[in-house]
Formats: sequence, structure tokens, C-alpha cells
Amino acid sequence: MAYELHYWPTIQGRGEFVRLALEAAGADYVDVARGCEGQGQGIPAMMHFIESADVRQPPFAPPFLVDGKTIVGQSAAILLYLGPRLGLVGKSETARLWTHQIQLTIADVVAEAHDTHHPVGTGLYYEEQKKEALRRAREFRTARIRKFLAWFEAVLARNPRGSAHLVGGSLSYADLSLFHLVEGLLYAFPKAARRALKNAPHVMALHDRVARHRRVAAYLASERRIPFNEDGIFRRYPELDA
Repeated sequence: MAYELHYWPTIQGRGEFVRLALEAAGADYVDVARGCEGQGQGIPAMMHFIESADVRQPPFAPPFLVDGKTIVGQSAAILLYLGPRLGLVGKSETARLWTHQIQLTIADVVAEAHDTHHPVGTGLYYEEQKKEALRRAREFRTARIRKFLAWFEAVLARNPRGSAHLVGGSLSYADLSLFHLVEGLLYAFPKAARRALKNAPHVMALHDRVARHRRVAAYLASERRIPFNEDGIFRRYPELDA
């Protein structure tokens, strides 16, 4: 039975972290909200799990994964669930917890990147909070990007199995997620990200290595990969990237 991924159909967003894991593993999955409503897919199918009183454990918001009777929300929790099933995490409890911790830290960066363009409220347009966004983005690009990338760089450098991966000696979902984080930062903050990445060669090397992965490269070149746009988490507003 195919995994059912539920996420908004026109943005990469937090769903992209899950898509990358499914694609890298060659898993059979359906991106439900991008499907045809006439075939029981589309946004109504996704919203059923959020809004229907028949769903006893409803997810708060997309992304969420449906695997038979199991429903898992939150990107990090989905990857915690999928990791062992897709062969994208180590077998030991220590490796799984460490990989999950890294994923949660990536989620922290993603939240901060989002808040650069929506620092006051998600219900307001960017133009309504532009003054606050300029201030928030300044802190993010001058301090936070550098601090987070330095931590990922240290994790790679201290991996007993070598700096090719964040955990152990093989590809994990954390590697895939760090790849996408770097992609997002380079899109939204190309100047600041490039400056910070000069001091994170292991991170940049991992990014390039993941991009060359056979299945990942095929996915990136396909129509399944939704382009970055100004409705997602990583948004390019030149004035925020000095």
C-alpha cells in the first residue's frame, strides 16, 4: 500500500522534507492534495483528516502522513516514523534519537526563516509587517544563519564515521533535510547564506553530495519538485537579504 502524503499542492513548505525522504528511498507514495478530486484526492481529501469528527486523532495541519490506519503529523515526527521503514536512519536507539534531534534543530531554523517575513502574524500580509520583517531578517541573516550552520558543520566534523553524513556512515533523512535547508536559505537569502556557507565546507559538501544522489537528482529534475515561490516558507524578498 502506498504512503499517503498530505500537504498543500502548490508549495514545497514543510512537506518537502518528507517528499525528499520518500523520493530518496524510492518509496511508493501519493501526494494526495495534488491529485484529482474526482478520484478521491485533492485538497478536500486532505481536509477530511483535519476537519472530520470521524478522525479521532486529527493532525493540526499539513504535512501529515497516512499509512493504513496510522496518521502521523509534524515533519519531524513523520520522518521519525518513516526513517526505519525507508532505511534512512541507523538501527540503534542512540542513532535514531540523534537523527531526530538534528531534525528538530532543522525545524527550528525553518521556523525562524519563516518568521523573517511573517514576524508579527501569519494572518497578515508581508506588506503589513514589512518594518518588523526587516528587523527580524537582520538578526536572522547576521547571527542565526551563521550559528545554525556552524552547529551542523561541527556535527559533520565530529561524526566518528566521517564528515560525509550527519549520523553514521550512510544517508539519513537528516542529510536530506539539511540539503533542503541549504537550498531554501540559498533561495531566500542568497547573499547571507553564501557568506555563512564559506565557513561551513562540510555542510556545502553534503548539500552537493545529496544533490547528486541518483533518486534525488531525478526528483529535482522532475515535475514532482515544486519550485520555490513566495507562498512557501523560504521567500525571496531582496530587501531582507543585505
